[in-house]
Amino acid sequence: MRKEIENRKDVHKLVTTFYAQVQKDELLGPVFNSMINDWEEHFEKLTNFWESNLFFKKSYQGNPLQKHVEVDATFNHTINEMHFGVWLNLWFATVDDLFEGELANRAKNRARNMGTFIHLKIFEARQ
Repeated sequence: MRKEIENRKDVHKLVTTFYAQVQKDELLGPVFNSMINDWEEHFEKLTNFWESNLFFKKSYQGNPLQKHVEVDATFNHTINEMHFGVWLNLWFATVDDLFEGELANRAKNRARNMGTFIHLKIFEARQ
């Protein structure tokens, strides 16, 4: 049964459910699994990140753009639109499976905007 995203616990459920799928994905799994050594720590950071984005809290400290540029460099600049498309499709499906309402829509819109922005910045960093 779908519900509204109401609190940090809901955000954590979204993040962990989503990344369980990412870890198993044929395209994304090898990238994420080779870059993340401590999934519990990563879940906490991403819960902070999404909590900040959905509830406008200042719980996240970090530079996701720089991290994505570093991942692209590690993978010899092979991160492309397919990676972002698969990531976004999995995110939308996870949000839609678990949640509904204004914050669920905000989560999808923010992911779409961030994906586009990070994708462009990765290519700029290659110059």
